[in-house]
Amino acid sequence: MDATEKVHYRTCPLCEATCGLEIHTKGNEVTSIKGDKLDPFSEGYLCPKGYHLDKLYADPDRIKKPMIREGDQWREVSWQEAFTEVRKGLQSIIKQNGRDAVATYLGNPNVHNLAGMLYVPILLKTLGSKNRYSASTMDQIPKQLTAEWMFGSDFSIPIPDIDRTDYFLVIGANPLVSNGSLMTAPNMRKRMRDLRKRGGKIVVIDPVRTVTAKAADEHYAITPGTDAYLLVGIIQTLFEEELVDLGRAGKHVNGLSEVKEAVRGFSIEALSAKCGIEVKVIRRLAREIATSEHAAVYGRMGTCTQAFGTMNSWLIDVINILTGNLDQEGGVMFTSPAAGSKNAGGKRKKSARYGRFHSRVRNCPEVLGELPTSCLAEEIETGGEGQIKALVTVAGNPVLSAPNGERMEKSLGQLDFMVSVDCYLNETTRHANVLLPAPSALERSHYDLSFYQLSVRNIAHYSKQVFPLEEGQLDEWEVLLQLTAAVMNQDVGADPVSALDDYAIMQLIKKECGIESSPLADRDPNEIFAHLSVRKGPERMLDFLLRTGEYGDFFGEKADGISLSTLMENHPHGLDLGPLKPRLPQVLSTGSGKVELAPPLLVKDLERLKEKRDRVQKGLLLVSRRQLQSNNSWMHNIGELTKGANKCTLQIHPTDAARHQIVDKGIASVKSVAGHINVSVEVTSDVMEGVVTLPHGWGHHLEGIQLRNGERYAGVNSNRLSDENEIDPVSGNAIFNGIPVEVSIGS
Repeated sequence: MDATEKVHYRTCPLCEATCGLEIHTKGNEVTSIKGDKLDPFSEGYLCPKGYHLDKLYADPDRIKKPMIREGDQWREVSWQEAFTEVRKGLQSIIKQNGRDAVATYLGNPNVHNLAGMLYVPILLKTLGSKNRYSASTMDQIPKQLTAEWMFGSDFSIPIPDIDRTDYFLVIGANPLVSNGSLMTAPNMRKRMRDLRKRGGKIVVIDPVRTVTAKAADEHYAITPGTDAYLLVGIIQTLFEEELVDLGRAGKHVNGLSEVKEAVRGFSIEALSAKCGIEVKVIRRLAREIATSEHAAVYGRMGTCTQAFGTMNSWLIDVINILTGNLDQEGGVMFTSPAAGSKNAGGKRKKSARYGRFHSRVRNCPEVLGELPTSCLAEEIETGGEGQIKALVTVAGNPVLSAPNGERMEKSLGQLDFMVSVDCYLNETTRHANVLLPAPSALERSHYDLSFYQLSVRNIAHYSKQVFPLEEGQLDEWEVLLQLTAAVMNQDVGADPVSALDDYAIMQLIKKECGIESSPLADRDPNEIFAHLSVRKGPERMLDFLLRTGEYGDFFGEKADGISLSTLMENHPHGLDLGPLKPRLPQVLSTGSGKVELAPPLLVKDLERLKEKRDRVQKGLLLVSRRQLQSNNSWMHNIGELTKGANKCTLQIHPTDAARHQIVDKGIASVKSVAGHINVSVEVTSDVMEGVVTLPHGWGHHLEGIQLRNGERYAGVNSNRLSDENEIDPVSGNAIFNGIPVEVSIGS
């Protein structure tokens, strides 16, 4: 090997799969990236995005220095000047209008970023604004809210034990493309292939014949937005045919009789007619789930982003529980993460984090500490007390990801002040007054604090940074703490980062030492702090979380426990901590200490399902679709991922195409209540009749962005068709599936 070549092992931070990478470098250049065959979790698998991680690092459009916008022009400035401007802008708003006048929006990359997971909460708590928004209310908050109500924590989401199941029912998900979503599972193709080799069966319910559907044993097309009717039919059958058996979870479950009574008033024939799946198929699916030794029902994006998203998430969990597959090998289980165990049970909650306050304009309830992103534009536009005057975005692009992107775009232009932490000048950050650059993934360390909480195996893998930060560049955690200092109105010349970082870690230490059952209960917090003094920033926090986690050494209290040093020195490819294991009742933190099978608001919401049962939807229904080479809106500037055939197309069934005189590779006009787009067409029988589908995250055609490849392959923003006024009323989640549209010949 050339003496100047280095090899680095780390996990990919681009999606939930956490695939292992083997990265070869010479100087400050990447010479090759491939899957790490010694990674105990991904075993060498890598998707196209991971192979091109270096292109994000080398992208000439990536913002590397702070910038201030003056009119339509940007100028590079020093960090000192940038933070002075931020402090001035935020303090002016806070002093005149209060803290709620400053809103925050967090994008998806934050949960793939160790600094984001550890330091954004400090910023949010210091700001103290109720106007918190994030990508969560556009894709996953129904799953989290259901977990909060049923199990006591929004991270106590039951994960399919895919490596040991023999019956896998997939509803509104495409895991061969996502490699799991709220189910961290790299190389799902191999895992599903192994399932079938064991004699197992895979069934997919989806209006589109996705890659996953094509690989399944059976695929059934369902009318978009009607999954809840199918799920109720399955539950009814379980009760009617006496197939309910809660197994060993039974003694930990409340509300069985309430669920049985709640679904009694539905006719299975009417349910079948609504969802488009035959009665005999619904009943057979129920029997197969109930009689398989190890079964798991899994629903994801398609089930969450519709009018009954929260109900779908609940009913899926109910089916897994009724069939004895909760906390059962090969069923759905709870991960035992090594660090940041948000699903560790512990103190029981008096009530769920829901409805403690409401949005000002539409009166939508708070969910898990945030408000629906669908409400953000109206909260900016509507005058009066409590109006949003300023916005802080961190790695987010709501102009492309939020419903009615055109309205979102216009509303951002009305803000008095905006600051963005981002590596690109994109459709959203172009509205900022100050743009603070974040380092690339290869310039920062990594640990998947979020997705090891949702993994199909218990895994721990720390990744060192591949390249050092360029001279004068701040790490993202330092940027976030400087923002925190600006909110606190501290003098930026006083270098508050170290003091805030020390304060944050000491709060964690004191909290742990104050827990009577902790091995650190009798230890001096200052002593523990001294043990950690060799590190700072995310590494220091991560070391503490690992050492006080389920497998931790508790600073010498457990001789065989792990620490950050253990991972760095002994496990460069990652540490496999074993398969999922039973965790009831430990994982539960509901007020009763049991699984709450019948949360009152969800049982009540069944009445809404009955009300809409007989409504007939005319015309075409639009659904979203996921792409393996795309990652929401923020990887389209990588040429290797956009080359080839047009990836932003409207897929339509041949019968519908003929009816509307639409031709393959032609242009179609698509209209909804919210907006109108013209888009290239792909005629395919992979889409059920009456349905059209578009990928999300495209639309890089707006003036003022700095994404040369993105502009070249701009595509169209499908979210101009989604109506921000239509949401799942329970969780506030946006609706991107089942949108009524009109299609005609475009121009």
